[in-house]
Amino acid sequence: MTAFFRKRAKNAKNDILSGLTVALALVPEAVAFAFVAGVDPLVGLYAAFMVGLITSVFGGRPGMISGATGALAVVMVSLVAEGNAMGEVGENLGLYYLFATVILMGIIQVLAGVLKLGKFVRLIPHPVMMGFVNGLAIVIFLSQLNLFKDASGNWFTGLQMWVMLALVALTMAIMFFLPKLTKKLPEALIAILVVSAIVIFGKLDVATVGSFIRDGGGEGLKGGLPQFQTDIFSKVPFNWQTIKFIGPYAVILAAIGLIESLMTLNLVDEITETRGNTNRECMAQGGANIVTGFFGGMGGCAMIGQSLINIKGGGRGRLSGIVAAVALLFFILFASSLIEQVPIAALVGVMFMVVIGTFAWSSFRILRKIPLTDAIVLIAVSLITVWKDLAIAVIAGVIISALVFSWENAKRIRARKRMKDDGTKIYEIWGPLFFGSIKAFNDKFDVKNDPDNVEIDFVESRVSDHSALEAIFNLVEKYEAAGKTIKLKHLSEDCKVLLYKANPKFREVIIEDIDDPRYHLAENPEAFPKSLSEYKL
Repeated sequence: MTAFFRKRAKNAKNDILSGLTVALALVPEAVAFAFVAGVDPLVGLYAAFMVGLITSVFGGRPGMISGATGALAVVMVSLVAEGNAMGEVGENLGLYYLFATVILMGIIQVLAGVLKLGKFVRLIPHPVMMGFVNGLAIVIFLSQLNLFKDASGNWFTGLQMWVMLALVALTMAIMFFLPKLTKKLPEALIAILVVSAIVIFGKLDVATVGSFIRDGGGEGLKGGLPQFQTDIFSKVPFNWQTIKFIGPYAVILAAIGLIESLMTLNLVDEITETRGNTNRECMAQGGANIVTGFFGGMGGCAMIGQSLINIKGGGRGRLSGIVAAVALLFFILFASSLIEQVPIAALVGVMFMVVIGTFAWSSFRILRKIPLTDAIVLIAVSLITVWKDLAIAVIAGVIISALVFSWENAKRIRARKRMKDDGTKIYEIWGPLFFGSIKAFNDKFDVKNDPDNVEIDFVESRVSDHSALEAIFNLVEKYEAAGKTIKLKHLSEDCKVLLYKANPKFREVIIEDIDDPRYHLAENPEAFPKSLSEYKL
């Protein structure tokens, strides 16, 4: 019992320390994404707090961090701009349309969880997963490069650039070497504290969280508790016109949010060798976005960078995400002046180490060892993630993989031909029969030159879809039109039911009385012995 509590106490310490580190890293990210979306920094910070807290408590993946993300922010830009154009100058109507969209987005995500759609993340092939990881690492790296520029968008020069690079390198060095000395200290948090102390006590003139917010047009990190947005109901009319406007945005945001969250969940599962609950995560993400929309946040989803910081720091339980969210709110309410002094270079160094840890470097080694199509998928997903966004990249990767799979299986259809003593020609079909293999299937038969009696045996084939049923139906009609008799054997029960519904004459074509042990074993799994003792040798 003592060991049990000691283990839990140790985990609690790791969760708390890693949560504090994540909270520090969340600040510039949330602020930056708020600027991208065209809203006030507090809208991004409130989203990071509320989404992070709710998903940590109710989500399906302990240790995963959620908040405002760039993938969602880039979609929100046009939504906010179009919404502002609908109102008077200075009315800021786009912000309230954003809140309404986030609420609808959350409802869609909750429905996805209720309908148990989260399980479909398991259909994502491994090359897509590796491409997603590599692409996201590149996106995180590129996003950090913007922090090497001034408010005018010009790159730092001279001493300013060298100081920035030195502080970033020092942060990375601490994170790299500290674990080699001791694993009891959270390297990311220690690195941020050390570099911040050097900047503050050395009075170095470098970019900080505070200057970053002010350069972006914000007034600072200081704020109050999130307030219920009653103006949503008065400023956003609840009618069909509004649904037509925000509906497409809500669907896109819900899809991007769920894909990014479930892919991150899958990645954390692999790292921690545990199993998260995808459907529960869908409902938690949706519920969090509904609450966030009502309380003035820009919505969010899982954040792979912060999630990896948390996991690397030892955060495994729900406490780490809760600490990160509560600490972020504490910063907003009470410690804004201190957090604004944290140098951007320290946070950039942490994110660069995340990039190094995220990128699947093994993909370079295995590219020549895996099938060419898998290599193409891996590279394509990586590039599309950088070029467009994560959702499009994953969908494109899954489509490419599915088409390749269909093409490969389409080539596996075979027909073994033999003659019975009574002159009946037997076609024994091997391989899956589906839309992709229909052409090859039809090419196997010679209706004109076949004898008067033909049997088609499907015992080694599986009829998979409506296209396959239609091909069988058309083949029977061709033989009957030629005045020949055709019989079908070993069709599955569901296939026979569908063919009987299509045309009652199939009862005369399909052979029901089968005397073949292979067929009965395949149709009735109970026929297999349940243990070795049931085998009679």
